[in-house]
Amino acid sequence: MVKVKNKHRLKKKEIKELLEQIHKDIDSDFVFQNDNIEKGTLEQCDLIFIDGAPLFFEKDDDVFFTLVGLLHSKPHNRYVVVDMGAVRFVINGADVMAPGIVDADESIQENDMVWVCDEQHKKPLAVGRALISGREMKSATQGKAVAVLHYTGDMLWEQTKAAL
Repeated sequence: MVKVKNKHRLKKKEIKELLEQIHKDIDSDFVFQNDNIEKGTLEQCDLIFIDGAPLFFEKDDDVFFTLVGLLHSKPHNRYVVVDMGAVRFVINGADVMAPGIVDADESIQENDMVWVCDEQHKKPLAVGRALISGREMKSATQGKAVAVLHYTGDMLWEQTKAAL
């Protein structure tokens, strides 16, 4: 098992900047109650811990929810819903193909970080980068729509699921 390295508590200025980025880019309704926020490195990304739970990850200067964070926060934007036939592929790390998408947040723009859930239970399956807009996802009949970065069963999931 890979360990989180260089875990340290964030300063008030760093917390303020992080919260501004979260509100601007991810979820304007997200709040946390105190200043117990830490950051640590896990191979190719940084994890952000709030009250000890790894709720966010940072990769390539983008911050987004981990799957654990999605389960805790249940955001109402940047979602991509896939049919049940696509689930087995997504949970194994496959990119999301447009034909498997049944719904998407129309405000999604190309290159946005998004989260993927199944149509039946609306449980988070993966996090990725949008390759096309949300409107295009809803109408496209071929090609990739989301490049998956984090999925159920990957190393990041294995490291963070204990927080559930």
